[in-house]
Amino acid sequence: MKTVMRSLKRPKLSLRHLLHIAGLLSMLVIVAPLALQAQESASPPAAASAAEPPAAPSRSLLQTIRAGGIVMIPILVSSMLVTVFVFERALALRRDRVIPGPFIKRLMHQLREGNLDRDDARELCDESSSPIAEVLKAAFRKWGKPSVEVEQAILDEGERAAIDLRKYVRLFNAVATISPLLGLLGTVLGMITAFNDIASSAAMGRPELLAVGISEALITTASGLVVAIPALVLYLFFNSRVDSLVIEIDRIGKEVVNIISAEAIAERPARRRREAA
Repeated sequence: MKTVMRSLKRPKLSLRHLLHIAGLLSMLVIVAPLALQAQESASPPAAASAAEPPAAPSRSLLQTIRAGGIVMIPILVSSMLVTVFVFERALALRRDRVIPGPFIKRLMHQLREGNLDRDDARELCDESSSPIAEVLKAAFRKWGKPSVEVEQAILDEGERAAIDLRKYVRLFNAVATISPLLGLLGTVLGMITAFNDIASSAAMGRPELLAVGISEALITTASGLVVAIPALVLYLFFNSRVDSLVIEIDRIGKEVVNIISAEAIAERPARRRREAA
């Protein structure tokens, strides 16, 4: 039994691991565009036909980010946070980590058969690092108490477990709210700069400068939406995942109450006599 319980433990992601992941993502974001730009500059330009019109100049990812201005920095940071914590939450909210199937199946079977007492049940929960084990351990502390006390212990510990499961989930909602606002701020600042350039004497009669300025200003709005939309979808997904896990924990807790409460223990001998008869 102890060997099986130890095998159910899962290593947790530390803050150091998350920072390493964020650093690798930052290097990819910065180095990849530079490498592409160097490769494009190293390749010889193809001979253009005289009949063909000149191709429109293309921008690399790094040039597009630079064109967005300083507001692109917090938007990029937000995107990196979403990328890092989507992996962290995906690992933390796995069903076999929150509610390990073998642990629950064996524990409930032994409880129904009457092969466990309070100390043995608490020892099994200590050997499992899952949130459901913490909830059940709080219930086992009230072993033999009235069902109201056992249920209250499960509710209190279950609320703490739900808070822990929702950790970092609000970050996705914050990014989904803030990123479009940052994009709008960058667009407003870019529009102000573009109109100031048009208003200068050197730019009079050159409407193409206005088009270029507006194009660069809208980069931040597009970037903010590109970050915000996946963040909102992830927020809704992880919220739904936590809700389903909490409902399952509550179901298992109610089943435990019907086994270890004082009313259930007092009714057990009469039930066995009825079954024997």
